[in-house]
Amino acid sequence: MSGYALELIDVRCTFRDRENPGQRYTAVADTTLRVRAGEFVSVVGPTGCGKSTLLNVGAGLLQPSAGEVRVFGQPLSGINRRAGYMFQADALMPWRNAIANVMAGLQYRGVPDGEARVQAQDWLGRVGLNGFEDRYPHQLSGGMRKRTALAQTLALDPDIILMDEPFSALDVQTRQLMENEVLDLWAAKKKAVLFITHDLDEAIAMSDRVVVLSAGPATRPIGEFVVDLPRPRDVAEVRVDARFIELHAQIWSVLRDEVLKGYTQQLGKAA
Repeated sequence: MSGYALELIDVRCTFRDRENPGQRYTAVADTTLRVRAGEFVSVVGPTGCGKSTLLNVGAGLLQPSAGEVRVFGQPLSGINRRAGYMFQADALMPWRNAIANVMAGLQYRGVPDGEARVQAQDWLGRVGLNGFEDRYPHQLSGGMRKRTALAQTLALDPDIILMDEPFSALDVQTRQLMENEVLDLWAAKKKAVLFITHDLDEAIAMSDRVVVLSAGPATRPIGEFVVDLPRPRDVAEVRVDARFIELHAQIWSVLRDEVLKGYTQQLGKAA
């Protein structure tokens, strides 16, 4: 059996150009990305470089134009049912309160309502939302909605957790609290995590490994760094560690030019 929870092997993703329907462009080119069971891997890269595309491929939401996806050594066909996906935008149903939102996935899987409620209550407690079970999404702060979404994802006990910039809209203090909560929950069960972020500090503070993607089009990995900082970590305190600062400089030296390329491309599109 493969030691990898998720493998994207020589993946290529080609799409029709919306502005020129007769033409096609390659968003992701010949990319291999692997996540071991129990490993926390972050992917960083310029805006529009295809980070979310790779996550959608790993989730089975997008079929690659070429290449292969394997889940615990087996080829992926259709939706990756061993993965839970936490989106950048809130995916909570506004007509359901917090506990009903957390119950939804369990109910979909056929768990009886009573058992689903018990499990949902337990997960709301784990993310610090005891007493907020009856609140609807519009009655929750941004941080509370993210906690609910996290409970919703983890309640399904996925073997792989896919996270697409889940904390980007939060203020700095709430973001750091959420980052630490995710690390605590991850440490308890050691699931495989593929984490997409624009924030290099966040990537280093949370991960075992950081993968750097080039600017698009035809994005590909151009750097991979092992984060050898001791665990457990506090994401605020670890940022003043000398090794953290050293890693940041090393990764930024690779990422900086790609960010500038991506920025220039965005300016060109806006012109």
